[in-house]
Order: sequence, then structure tokens, then C-alpha cells
Amino acid sequence: LDLAQPELKRAIEVDGPSHYLRDPRTGDAVVNGATRFKSRLLRAQGWRVAHVSHFEWDDKPESERRQLLVAKLAELGVGANDALEPEQGQPPYK
Repeated sequence: LDLAQPELKRAIEVDGPSHYLRDPRTGDAVVNGATRFKSRLLRAQGWRVAHVSHFEWDDKPESERRQLLVAKLAELGVGANDALEPEQGQPPYK
């Protein structure tokens, strides 16, 4: 996990090129088995994980990266302001 709040079981995982394989039939990039397995294990443990693919991130201007990160945080129930300053008594992302 790249960013995590273990106490709340929520995290962001950045999926770089090593998280993907090329489908020999279609040529499309697909998530590899190890990454899929890790995601299933985390869900089974009660974690909420938002994934940021390098396909979504690379070659994007900073403004689009910020929008993407805000959207991924929203998937976890975290508002943009909460990410910068956690609520009283809540741990920051590590």
C-alpha cells in the first residue's frame, strides 16, 4: 500500500507498470494475478482501497493529477480538505 490509514482500513495503491501484463489475445494491459490477489485479500480484511493506475497518472498535467487524486480519495469517503487536515482524533495518511 502506498498511502494508508490502518486504523480506518483505507488506502491508496499506486499501480505502476509492474502491476500489469499484456493480454496476448487483445494486446490490452490487464492487472496481473498478484495485484488482483492482494486486492481480494485486502477487501476480505475489510480494507477500502482506491487504485491509481500509471495509465491514469503518467503524462497528465498537475491539475488533472490533483482532480484524479481528489476523486480517488472520494471513493474512500475522504474529502479533499480532510486529506490535507484530518478531523480531530483521526490519524493522517502514512
